Amino acid sequence: MSQYAQDGQSYEVLLKGEFWLRDKNAIVSRITLHSESCEAIHFREVVFEPTRSGNEKDPILLRARQNVLDPDAGWTLFSHLKQESVRAHPEATVRPWATMNAVGDALSFACALGYVRRSEIYKRGFAFRRGMLVIQMTQQEMIEAKTGQPIPASAETLWEVEVKTAFPIQNTPETPISRAIDAVLEVQMLMKGLLDLRRNE
Repeated sequence: MSQYAQDGQSYEVLLKGEFWLRDKNAIVSRITLHSESCEAIHFREVVFEPTRSGNEKDPILLRARQNVLDPDAGWTLFSHLKQESVRAHPEATVRPWATMNAVGDALSFACALGYVRRSEIYKRGFAFRRGMLVIQMTQQEMIEAKTGQPIPASAETLWEVEVKTAFPIQNTPETPISRAIDAVLEVQMLMKGLLDLRRNE
């Protein structure tokens, strides 16, 4: 049996971690040292769930994300299916990933597809590029009830880190998932002693 997927499915490979403000400077310094670029990020993400989820325990969620820093930015729609089992990939999270860019009113488009809005969040932080990976370091912001605008995170808010493939990959001889797993595990080793990066359970 071939070790490569034959269905054309695209995947994301991911490791996650979190830390407090006191560790930020050391962590940023080490990530910067081993990255090719860094940019500020601030995005809005609206999460949708199917209108008719039936008895599904874990309905497939649709997410709409927009770059707040670019007033002309459109929306990106994306969704993850259930991640592969820990037996198949014990070192890192591997999950099917579908994504597309949307023009116009993406939120109404999602509703027209049969989804209903579930939640909305803002995240602000930094994105580092390292080869095929993006390392996102963000804090979640609360939303002001009256205006719907984000409220800057407090010093006590945890920083969340995601080390993941920057784009969907297919498990082919040219782009094997094992290569992406090796890439995120390399970052895990680089951050050892400062940041605990782990599989998303």
